[in-house]
Amino acid sequence: MYKQQVARALLEINAVGFSPHKPITFKSGLISPVYVDNRRIPYWPEQWQKVIAGFQAVIAENGLEFDVIAGIESGGIPHSATLGYVTRKPSVFVRKQPKEHGTKSRIEGGDVANKRVLLVEDLVTTGGSSLAGVEALRQDGAQVDVCLTIVSYEFAEAASAFTDVQVRLYPLTSFAIILQEAFSMGRFTADEMAIIEDWLRDPAHWAEKHGF
Repeated sequence: MYKQQVARALLEINAVGFSPHKPITFKSGLISPVYVDNRRIPYWPEQWQKVIAGFQAVIAENGLEFDVIAGIESGGIPHSATLGYVTRKPSVFVRKQPKEHGTKSRIEGGDVANKRVLLVEDLVTTGGSSLAGVEALRQDGAQVDVCLTIVSYEFAEAASAFTDVQVRLYPLTSFAIILQEAFSMGRFTADEMAIIEDWLRDPAHWAEKHGF
């Protein structure tokens, strides 16, 4: 149930956008008819509560046990900190780059050595930033084998990457579910939905196929 609730919550606050005729370019260079901006979530407390409740449901459903919660800079930090607060667990965050002074560690907030760490991310596309965080935590002695994320595009590349490093990924919702909810809300036509679904099936070749 929370999968649909979270998807609708993101749509209600326009954290997800659709532009099938004027696609955008991701930082990775991938051209896309959709975008997700989960940085909007903390501005909307009612919808944010659904996200945090969703994380709690995933933890309960899967019997996840952990000592520390870690958020990936910067999108994962608000959610990991809030989840730590409501679960009464310590929380840290993982820098994208080591700081240039002091310990030069990428882990901020506390010691993770010999601790079971639950990683929190806001969005998984290819999985690169999340798994870089896993590596940083493991270098500091943490045990990390679970990652929670608000949204996953469910690309095969990401699934393989997480499997390769023995990390289980638990998304609150997928882009396929968001797409169905958006269509039911009248956000686009059936023809536009077909264009977006085509991107989900083959994002690497979608732009060339559609003349972008």
